[in-house]
Amino acid sequence: MKCRNSLFVFVLTVALVIAGCNRKTIYSHYEHTPIYGWEKTDHLSFVVSPVTDNGTFREEVGLRINGAYPFMGLTLIVEQQVYPSGMRRSDTLSCRLVDADGTVQGEGVSFYQYRFHLCNMKLTQGDSLRVSIRHNMKREILPGIADVGVTLTKIN
Repeated sequence: MKCRNSLFVFVLTVALVIAGCNRKTIYSHYEHTPIYGWEKTDHLSFVVSPVTDNGTFREEVGLRINGAYPFMGLTLIVEQQVYPSGMRRSDTLSCRLVDADGTVQGEGVSFYQYRFHLCNMKLTQGDSLRVSIRHNMKREILPGIADVGVTLTKIN
């Protein structure tokens, strides 16, 4: 009986691992910001390893924010460079965190998770990507932002 239960647990674990993997997501990483606040001059850097296939990729910026964040929105400057081509791109991303009624748009309880579409970009096999993110708010130090991340997903 123990053998049968162990086999069931093993098969269930393997099935959950396979179902949980998303082979289309080629990069997903978050960087922590200092507990006292994210300074305007602090750039968060992300380096995506060379892609193995040509394709179009969806790029998203993720945020984890707690109740100490004092604003309804956040403006980010996202700078990117593709290697080896050297192509550069700079985007301003306006993130609405709370709607006009005061309802939080993120998911969560004590920390709220947000995902914002940045762009779709074409990459060729062997291209790598460097992404740098900083905030562009009037306040020099922003409290309440715990993590900032980048996710790259193949869409075709």
